Amino acid sequence: MKFVEEFKAFAMRGNVMDMAVGVVIGGAFGKIVTALVDNILMPTIGLFTGGLDLTNALTVRVRDVEIQFGAFTQAVIDFLIIAFCIFMMIKFVNKMSKKKEEEEPEPEAAPEPSAEEKLLTEIRDLLKEQK
Repeated sequence: MKFVEEFKAFAMRGNVMDMAVGVVIGGAFGKIVTALVDNILMPTIGLFTGGLDLTNALTVRVRDVEIQFGAFTQAVIDFLIIAFCIFMMIKFVNKMSKKKEEEEPEPEAAPEPSAEEKLLTEIRDLLKEQK
């Protein structure tokens, strides 16, 4: 029973839950980017290359094995777009958190004691020394 309790404590920790949400959202975001690359960017690139489909066009056949450089190129483009989007998102979040820190006013320092207060403090200290 202790193992189950330990696992439950681990799984319900805040960082694990945040990471799980991030993985699910990242997977969905990856699908969106793949659809963008497959359906919009690669056909647009195909327009400039005379209708050439990089996925199928960049292949090399060695004996019975087909090496697909086009599919690899498309995966690299997917990765670069995802990495750029994540970079921009993190940059935005950092900018917003920095702006929030700047908006929070710093507590004011205690005012400097007046000359009268300083004199009374000195008198108090002298009286303590005499006793």
